[in-house]
This record gives sequence, C-alpha cells and structure tokens, in this order.
Amino acid sequence: MHVTNQTGRSQFLLLGLSEDPKVQSILFVLFLSMYLVTVLGNLLIILATTCDSHLHTPMYFFLCHLSFVDIGFISTSVPTMLVNILAQVKDIYTECLTQVYFFIIFVGMDNFLLTLMAYDSFVAICHPLKYTLIMNLQFCGLLVLISWLIILCASLAHILLMMQLNFSTSTEIPHFFCELAQVLKVANSETLINNIFLYVTLVLMVVFPVCGILFSYFEIVSSLMRMSSTANRYKAFSTCLSHLCVVSLFYGTGFGVYFNSEVTHSSQGKPVASVMYTMVIPMLNPFIYCLRNKDVTGPLERLLGRTACCLSWTPDFRTKRMLQPLRQML
Repeated sequence: MHVTNQTGRSQFLLLGLSEDPKVQSILFVLFLSMYLVTVLGNLLIILATTCDSHLHTPMYFFLCHLSFVDIGFISTSVPTMLVNILAQVKDIYTECLTQVYFFIIFVGMDNFLLTLMAYDSFVAICHPLKYTLIMNLQFCGLLVLISWLIILCASLAHILLMMQLNFSTSTEIPHFFCELAQVLKVANSETLINNIFLYVTLVLMVVFPVCGILFSYFEIVSSLMRMSSTANRYKAFSTCLSHLCVVSLFYGTGFGVYFNSEVTHSSQGKPVASVMYTMVIPMLNPFIYCLRNKDVTGPLERLLGRTACCLSWTPDFRTKRMLQPLRQML
C-alpha cells in the first residue's frame, strides 16, 4: 500500500485485480456474467419460496433471507468494480465507506442465517416431535429480526469509528473493493480502538456462529448414529446436506483467504482469493439448494411455466382487445 501527503481531501484508490486493459476486459465480462447469474438465481429462489405455500416453512424462510443477503453481498462490491473498469476511475472515498458498511452487514447476516439454518436442522432431526412447537414462523422471524438489529448496530459503530481516522490525500488499496481490515491498515492515525472493536465483531460474527454450527452438527451426527435404520439415517442426513455444502464452501474460502494473506503476505493473493467468497459462493448457493432439492425445483418449474405462458399469451390478448372495437363497428 502506498500513501502520500496528509493534506487535502482523502482519496481511496482501488488498484483492482489487474492494470492490463485486455485482462480488465476479460474480468469485466466474467464478473458481469457472474453477477447476473447470481442475482437471477437468488431472485428465482425468493419468488419460488414466497409464491408457493408449500415452501412457507422455517427452512425455506431462512433460505429466502439468505438469497436476499447473497444478492446484497455481491451487489456491494461487483457493480462498483465494473463501473471503475469502464470509467477507469478508482477514487471512491464515499463509496468506500458505503462498501465497508454494507459488506459488514451482509457478511454478518450470512453467518447468522447459516447458523439459524443449522439450528433448524438440529431441531428437526434431534427433536422432531417438538419441531413445530419450537420453530414456528413467529419465532423464526424474531431470530432474523434480532440478527439484523445486531449487525446493523455493529456495522454503524465501525463506520462511526472509521470516520474519526485520518487518511492520506491519496491512498492505494491493493483490492477490488474496500474491506475494513485493509482500510484500517492505511490509516495515519491510531487504530487501536478500531482494531479492538474489529476483533469483538469477529468473535460475534464468526466465532459464535461457527461454534453454533459445529454444536448443531455434532448433535445431529450423534442423533443419526443412534438411529437403527440406515434408510432413515440417510434420509435425515440428506435434508441438511445442501446446508453443509454451503457452510463448507463459505467458511472454507473465508478462512483460506485469511490464512493465505497471513502466510504469503502477497498484495495480489488476497484479492484473487477474495473472489471466491464474494462472488463464487453467492453464485453457487442457488444451484446447491436447487439441483438436489425437488421441493424448490418443482415450484421453480411451475413459476417459469406460468411466466412463459403469460408471455406467450400477452400479444394475443392485446390483439383481441384492439380488434374488439372494429368487430363492434362491423
């Protein structure tokens, strides 16, 4: 990271993934395609879970919120990066604060929702008789609301603390989006309080959720081992297989980015690795939850079928309305 003088208006200059114009063109097409696929896939899940009454269950309630969060997650970084590639403008001071704010929110909500989904699987497998009593929609809504309130307050506190820091007039950040830890490293003033609150937030957003997920799956595995029927054991485990894949990918890539930056100390290694959990994981989530889940693919097929039917009938309907006055005149 490179800093200059400390006078004038602060600027954050994102260096991106490459300075080569040819590589930037390829990255633009690639990331735009990934962004569109992610938004479309998650929107389809939201539409399917809200329109089909059979999917009004706690698991799909959490999945609907996870799809919304994934759209916000990828929208935090990709559109700004695409605009910067096209306009060749990398000065984003105000946008940087906004990115940090929403990035913390959506990363935190991803962690909380994955934990709530693990808890839902734990109750369904370990306490099936009490499932409807415990996991009612009012209680699920309350859990999601509390999660939003916690993460909104934590993110706002980070921004207020960050606004008290002093930065150089021109500060280069070797990344394609503004990440809180990267921004704190380039500050010219004391960041002790910011770092302390960052570690507190990491414990709240990462350590507690990971412990909750591990505890839930430990209890699930223990309950499955006590089942006498292999068929029932496989059927119960298959209900949480998609969630387990998403958790493994999300935390695997997240920890991979962290350990890669700590071990290699490469300025380019972390941005490239960050592409995995900021773009690839939100794009894969709809496929992971849909391809092996007939409960979701069925409503999606019916939804797409009704949409195609409406589109095919729309011109005929308009034509009939236009011709009706002529028929009456004749």
